[in-house]
Amino acid sequence: MAFFDLRGNPVGCGVAAARDAAESALWRLMSYYDSPLADLDAAIAADPGWAMPYLMKAGWLLAATDPGELGAVAQHLDAARERLGGAGVRERAHLEALQLVLEGRWHNACRRWDDLLLEYPRDALALQWSHQWDLHRGDAAGMRMRPARSLPDWDGDDPLYPFVLGLYAFGLEECNLYPQAEEAARQALQADRRVTWAVHAVAHVLEMQGRHDEGSAWLRLHQHDWAEGNEFASHLWWHKALFRVEAMDCAGVLRLIDGHLTAETLTTTTQRVDAAAMLWRLHLVGEDVSARALALVDAWADADDEPGYYAFNDLHRVTALIAAGQLPRAERWVARCAERALAIDDARRVNHTMAREVGLPLMRAFLAFARGDVDTAADILYPARMSARALGGSHAQRDLIDQTLLAAAVQGRRRNLGRALLNERLMAKPATALTRHWASRLGLPREARA
Repeated sequence: MAFFDLRGNPVGCGVAAARDAAESALWRLMSYYDSPLADLDAAIAADPGWAMPYLMKAGWLLAATDPGELGAVAQHLDAARERLGGAGVRERAHLEALQLVLEGRWHNACRRWDDLLLEYPRDALALQWSHQWDLHRGDAAGMRMRPARSLPDWDGDDPLYPFVLGLYAFGLEECNLYPQAEEAARQALQADRRVTWAVHAVAHVLEMQGRHDEGSAWLRLHQHDWAEGNEFASHLWWHKALFRVEAMDCAGVLRLIDGHLTAETLTTTTQRVDAAAMLWRLHLVGEDVSARALALVDAWADADDEPGYYAFNDLHRVTALIAAGQLPRAERWVARCAERALAIDDARRVNHTMAREVGLPLMRAFLAFARGDVDTAADILYPARMSARALGGSHAQRDLIDQTLLAAAVQGRRRNLGRALLNERLMAKPATALTRHWASRLGLPREARA
């Protein structure tokens, strides 16, 4: 007898209680409200022979890009593999894709999910997980096109439909389709105000269009939905701080960091990356954040001492070490990243190319900046920024590269480069206090700072 989930996808489980618990876990995975682990444990208890709850545990852990969790991931995948007797093609495909993620072969994993979605366009797990690894790989087109291929096959009344629409909204934003992104996100939130990807997508639109006052108001409007009990909260606090950085409200940024992004409150790598990114932006404009950065890197070292897993995270770790005044530690971290990137047995991993072609040049440029060799830093950063998408993350996150380039330009002899970069920014969105700060440091005439 065949069994199906609420979207008509085949599942290898005939126990209704287990399927219901897995459905609850799926909602938590897509909404980020609380951990899905309790629901998944309930699904396992109801049907110990079902592979899918173990796959969902593995995918949830992998999404954090935390190398300290890889051992647990492997155990969950082994447990799923032992239970494939009653599994169909769909669950086997998820196992194959997650195994590829574990091996660092993220491109291959997303292609496997693409194939799966052609057969099962309403597979929410495939949409959620492929979206996350598109973001980690900097594949903006994938984040836009994959939901676009699937959404017409969904029922608009499905409780997960708004969450898929939120994924689509963010993909549109990363492809610079800002009006369409904002419309899709607002549509998702009209259906369910708890779609944090939609809140997030609009925050990105407002950031990229220079609508920073609107951005602060937007996050404040939805704060009661995302600020408590949601794993997305730390990143949305980061966005609130980012709007204040543009206003050069450094005191306000520090209050947000101290309230929501302190070393002792952060439990995942992605949260530490957010904290490092914000501290670095303050460091670039002359704020002393060394004590906060030192607390962050010491806590980070206790949780994770594996360089070279993901270059995006490594770069942010280097910024935190530099801001903490720990240049020798930063140099050692980069050296260890380079050693791994040169290892033959690392060649199949996506990070192998990512680190060699983008991550390591950027980290070396940041080290040069820290040593005071700002012209060398600028000379590396200027061409490297054109390939920075391959580092992963969003446009807003990768802007720390341009901010560092501006800081290098104003401190050295590459001032024409700084002027050109500011021109580029001012053609894209209105001037802010931050852009006027850099224009003033470059000695540009007042009309250039409008």
